[in-house]
Amino acid sequence: MKIRILPSLLAADLGRLGEEIARAAASGADGLHLDIMDGHFVPNLSFAPATAALCAKLLPEGIELNTHLMMTNPHKYAGRFVEAGSDTVQFHLEVRDTVNVRALVAELEAHKARVGLAINPETPVEVAFPYLDCADEVLCMTVHPGYGGQAFIAEVLPKIRAIRERAPALDIMVDGGVNGETAVLAAEAGANAFVAGSYLFAQPDMAAAVAEMRASCEAAFARAWGK
Repeated sequence: MKIRILPSLLAADLGRLGEEIARAAASGADGLHLDIMDGHFVPNLSFAPATAALCAKLLPEGIELNTHLMMTNPHKYAGRFVEAGSDTVQFHLEVRDTVNVRALVAELEAHKARVGLAINPETPVEVAFPYLDCADEVLCMTVHPGYGGQAFIAEVLPKIRAIRERAPALDIMVDGGVNGETAVLAAEAGANAFVAGSYLFAQPDMAAAVAEMRASCEAAFARAWGK
């Protein structure tokens, strides 16, 4: 199971956006995580498709642009973010009563994008089970979405384990409060993809921090899951 590390642009110095994107790309990370907030699903606003287009322009080949739609109406924007250059688009299963999940998955697949399904910390893990067959990855939020810099919610760890046991080959991502210590806890629970914003962008040597996190997560995942 490949370990993936993705700095979150939400924690970057937005006054030096191009330089920060380049720093993340040069760190040895597997991708860049872009949080899209609509001011409704979460009480904050962030980036637009134009930001995704800038990231896609500046990221070298092989560095994934992973876009997380924290939106009440992801179906209205998912295609626009793929057209802007997003490789993976994630949307939340909390909107499943008003958004046709499988139809949106099919639309993303038609755009040749990877599909991510996200759940919030308070959402029962069983909500994700019917859709594991149609996802490329599941994102388990380990903070309440909307703001960076929050503390890791350890109560999410059993949910990660439950998904891993049901879907041994699925990419499972964590986002929120991820640092050198909490990433190891998530890896032991079964996560293999780690979004880290405040922690990584605060490092004077992001490349060293990415390498250290990758090595510790690889070891923790192997200890727990034998892979």
